[in-house]
Amino acid sequence: MPVKKNKKTIIYKFAAVTSSMYYDKNILAKVAYDVLEYAEDKGYDNLLKEQEQAWQKKWEESDIIIEGDVAAQQGIRFNIFQLNQTYTGQDERLNIGPKGFTGEKYGGSTYWDTEAYLLPFYLSTADEKVAKQLLKYRYNHLEKAIENAEKLGFKDGAALYPMVTINGEECHNEWEITFEEIHRNGAIAYAIKDYIRYTGDKNYLTEYGLEVLIGISRFWAQRVNFSEDKQKYVMLGVTGPNEYENNVNNNWYTNLLACKTMQYTIDSINWVKANNPEKYNQIIEKTNFREEKEIKQWTKIFTNMYFPYDEKRKIFLQQDGFLDKEIKPVSELSHLERPIHQHWSWDRILRSCYIKQADVLQGIYFFEEDYDTETIRRNFDFYEPLTVHESSLSSCIHSIIAAKTGDEKRAYNFYLNAARLDLDDYNNDTEDGLHITSMGGTWMTIIKGFAGMRIKNNKLSFLPFIPEQWKLYSFKIRFRNVLLKFEVSKESLKIENQSNYDIDLIIFGNSRLVKKNSVSEIALRQKSS
Repeated sequence: MPVKKNKKTIIYKFAAVTSSMYYDKNILAKVAYDVLEYAEDKGYDNLLKEQEQAWQKKWEESDIIIEGDVAAQQGIRFNIFQLNQTYTGQDERLNIGPKGFTGEKYGGSTYWDTEAYLLPFYLSTADEKVAKQLLKYRYNHLEKAIENAEKLGFKDGAALYPMVTINGEECHNEWEITFEEIHRNGAIAYAIKDYIRYTGDKNYLTEYGLEVLIGISRFWAQRVNFSEDKQKYVMLGVTGPNEYENNVNNNWYTNLLACKTMQYTIDSINWVKANNPEKYNQIIEKTNFREEKEIKQWTKIFTNMYFPYDEKRKIFLQQDGFLDKEIKPVSELSHLERPIHQHWSWDRILRSCYIKQADVLQGIYFFEEDYDTETIRRNFDFYEPLTVHESSLSSCIHSIIAAKTGDEKRAYNFYLNAARLDLDDYNNDTEDGLHITSMGGTWMTIIKGFAGMRIKNNKLSFLPFIPEQWKLYSFKIRFRNVLLKFEVSKESLKIENQSNYDIDLIIFGNSRLVKKNSVSEIALRQKSS
């Protein structure tokens, strides 16, 4: 091809990627050539236009607009872009690695982060089948989870999902994580409940969920033991979300998840049995479920579980013996010692009171409806000053809880830290890849924190406030075939129902009907505590 003097020459290069996950390996080359011919025939300009249209649709569904705070706006849009380009939900065999496709750290493996921090984003901003695919990924790996448990001595269909995995097998090689950080099982059970509570798709229990719940509940029932001394069930030798503690007894969060899982499994059994007895009998046969015996055992455990508690402070204790530590707030540490994982020995870290990320507070976040605001505030005020926030998953949960307790200033500061974690390279580790799962948590800080979104009695509930630094913020939510746009300003909350269905919402504790294709406006008041 001649390149003429003083003339611009444009060369288009088309590339095709094919995988044996989708095609027989013998025809990969042919498929790639076919894709290239298609791309060449369509042309660069048309391909670019299609890409622009696809992204425009994504932004229309999931954008959050912030006026008056450029740093906050840039942060959340950067996060939303990464979340949308990381996962589309087209293949139930795929999940999300903590770094997405942005770095090789963690090797693309799946962690419990998906269920705890990413599912809510996809539930609210995409078709419900996208979130459903994330759950089906775990269902498809149930047999592997049972095998993983068997390797550790569990039996009778008990399932332990891996801490780190690609294909359902455990890929982690640190004992305190692989064998002790078993709370990941509870996050998977919680995600099933979260999905059904949000979508109303209870048939998921019949199709997939109940089998997973039975396997996880069997694990918890075998993992506890009865303490003659305490006359309670206890769980020994675990690691909670706070990885600056390991091999502890009675981690409050882990004990809580075990109980909640067994309770929810029994509720799910009763629902499937009543609504689809034929399918229930198939599940009974497939799992060899001994209904009367196992339900009786689970009930005995969760009604007699031991939970560490400090009567003086009236707080839940992270684990047995936590108050034997020297309780010294992070504010008294020299900045030269931070982050502590880069300056202290592990021996010193493990003996300290310092918390890597939300642990007790993670449990309070999951099951907020069980606790009054004063209980939440007491635990937040005790644990947050001891938290070094050296996990990317820490700031988002603390922001949501701060918002719940009316601490709007700290809620905003935690949000900004989460939103700009990678843009500003706060932890000096962005070169390893972006913190994708933290980005899901960042989205939650606005929707669940500032806007106060919850599900109450099968309805969307909101208790919004606006940070002092912002003029307004707006976002969209998908909920059970209804698309809603919310705009929060200093003066009012505007709700636009962009669908053909009426919806009954709960705003500031009051029921509010928003008719199809209409706009409703409510005077904004400060969120009560």
